[in-house]
Parts: sequence; C-alpha cells; structure tokens
Amino acid sequence: MKTLPLEGIRIIAVEQYGAGPYGSMFLADLGAEVIKIENPKIGGDVSRQTGPFFLGENDSYFFQTFNLNKKSLTLDLKSDSGRAVFEKLVKTADAVTNNLRGDQPEKLGITYDKLKHINPKIVCGHLSAYGRDNDRASWPGYDYLMQAEAGLMSLTGEPDQPPARFGVSMIDFMTGAVASLGLTSALLGAHRTGQGRDVDVSLFDVALHQLSYPATWYFNQGHVTERLARSAHPATVPCQLYKTADGYIFLMAMTDKFWHVLVDLLDDATLKQERFATVAQRRDNRDLLTTEIDRALSAHNTDYWLEHLKGQIPCAPVLDLPQALQNPYIHDIGMVRTVKHPEKHDMQVLGCPIKVDGQRMAGKAAGPMGCDTNDLLGSLGYSADDIANLKADGAI
Repeated sequence: MKTLPLEGIRIIAVEQYGAGPYGSMFLADLGAEVIKIENPKIGGDVSRQTGPFFLGENDSYFFQTFNLNKKSLTLDLKSDSGRAVFEKLVKTADAVTNNLRGDQPEKLGITYDKLKHINPKIVCGHLSAYGRDNDRASWPGYDYLMQAEAGLMSLTGEPDQPPARFGVSMIDFMTGAVASLGLTSALLGAHRTGQGRDVDVSLFDVALHQLSYPATWYFNQGHVTERLARSAHPATVPCQLYKTADGYIFLMAMTDKFWHVLVDLLDDATLKQERFATVAQRRDNRDLLTTEIDRALSAHNTDYWLEHLKGQIPCAPVLDLPQALQNPYIHDIGMVRTVKHPEKHDMQVLGCPIKVDGQRMAGKAAGPMGCDTNDLLGSLGYSADDIANLKADGAI
C-alpha cells in the first residue's frame, strides 16, 4: 500500500496499559505517526512488565498486543527540561491523546487550554475512567468496575448464576475505539478551521452507552431486560444456543424470512405449527420452541448442521480459544499477521480489522522503550550534547 489515510498526522500519546493504547494503535495502523511518551523513571508503560509471557528485558506479549507501529520517546513530563521537549514536540504535532485519571491532564498541562498558545490547531483527547468534569474525576477505575456499575454484568451469564463479566476487557476496547473516533473527528475539524479543542471519552460513559435498546425500553416503558438461558436474545426467537447431538450451535433466525428457511431446512412438522408462525408467537412460546428445536437438532452433530445451514441461516459453532485461533477462516481472511521482533522473528498477532483499498495494514513490532528518542530529539533541533544533558538530568 503506497499511502495510508492518516499519513502525515503526528499524534503524541501519553498512555499506558489497555484502553488508550488499543485505540491509538488503530491510528498508527492507519498511518499516523504515534509517538508514545514513556516515563523513564518508572520503566515506561506498565504493560511492558505485564506477564506472564515476556520478550526479553522490559517487554511483553501484552505490551506488543497494544503498541504495534508506534514510536517510543522517553520523557519525564514533570521535569522542566522534559516539559520543554514536550512543548517543542507539540508545535509539530496534530494531536495529544492520553488515558490518564481524570484530574491528571490539567495537572500535567496537556489540555487544549494549556497548549493552544503553542499550537492553536492541537487536538487534545482525554480517555479517563469517569471523565474530567464531575466529582469522580480523581477516581481511578478499570473495565470490570464499569461492567459492574453500568448494569452489564447483570445481563451476562445464565439466569441462576452470579452476575458475570465479559470474557475480555471489552469496555477498554470499546472506549479506546470511541476515543480514536472522537480524536479523528476533531482532527478533521481542526484541519478545516485551524481551531483545536478537547475531546473527552470515559470508560463509564461508554459502558453505560452499551445498554443501548434495553435502556431505551426501560426509560420509556419501564421494561427491565433480564438474563435468559443459553444467551438468548431478549426479544427475538429463535436466537440462542441450541443442542445438537454432540454439543451446541448458535442459531439466529431474526426475521420471519429466516424462520421459514429454518423450518424448511429442518423439515420438522412440529415447527410448522401455527403457534410458532410469527415473531410474537415464537417469543410467547420460547421455552416450548427451544425444546422442539433441541429435539430436531439432536438428530445430528454440530458439524452436520453447520454444513447443512451455512449461508442460509445465520449460525455459528461455539469454539473455545484454541479452536477460534486455529480456525482456517481467520487465516484465509488475513486476520493473523506475523511481525518481526528481536526476541521472536515470527511473532504472531491479530490483524487489523480495518481494510483500506481491500488490504489490511501491515504490522510492525513495538520497539524497546525510548528507541526513537534520539531521532525525534534530533529532528526537533537537539544536538548530541543536548541529548546527553537531558539524559543526565533524567528528563529522557
């Protein structure tokens, strides 16, 4: 690919761990120069030391997962000389993004109000736990807490079991993606008007927003959506796990059209009864319909039904982690990419889900902490002696 959509965009990322790095990695994949600021006094991004699997000294598979295609600049933003470097960098940048606690951007001076005199076009993105403008601004917070308080855990799992979290940190990932959308939108505005701004996204707000239509139902009709057995959809039937001869299959006949196709493919007289004819009737008879579909599907194993139904009824196998990652389909579509790392020349990671001109972007491993420091400082006009003095002061 000769050019990428965000080529020429420079983004300074004051970030660590999951949500912020996940979001800014999309920007790096799409061609932006993402300069990751890593504090030399604490060993850089804490996820470099997040185990249990490491890649030499001060690097880990966890860190690599969220930091492909980025540059690393060691910089102590709290030191005077480090701040001077930062401000020179801001002059050359299009955006500054962070995922700090809500009260920290103001203290570190990385808000638009603090930076606009340096670069009026600078966009400042803030990803925090609870936002910067309320009484929780100073609270630390993590994904699982948001799932709990936003009501998502109450909707996850089987009805007779304790509330459950998602299997991965989905709120971190959703918030990172939303933050990058907000930042990109503000960048477009700044390039059009010459005026930068602040853009705020919080884990809690994004988690709450995922309640989506159950929230609308509750606000306007007082309806309380509850967990249903086998991960069933709250309104559409059949849409859940069903038993086969050797396990489960997930079926989603979300419309009358798909229902009629399913009935024809299963060729079962009981399913053709009038009481299952409409969406409302199928919902009213959910338990009975589950029993009848289980009976019909139990005649054959899951592989048989996947082959029989594929392309005609939305359906999927229920795979465990190894099965999902060994699925030939994900390799066929390029969702596994190999990147070179000094400690592992054939490191495999997941591919970017965004395609540009029909192609997925290439991956480049994240380098050692501060690997781009000298080059970046040199481009800002710092001499070798200047850089040596900054290192001696502990600023880089």
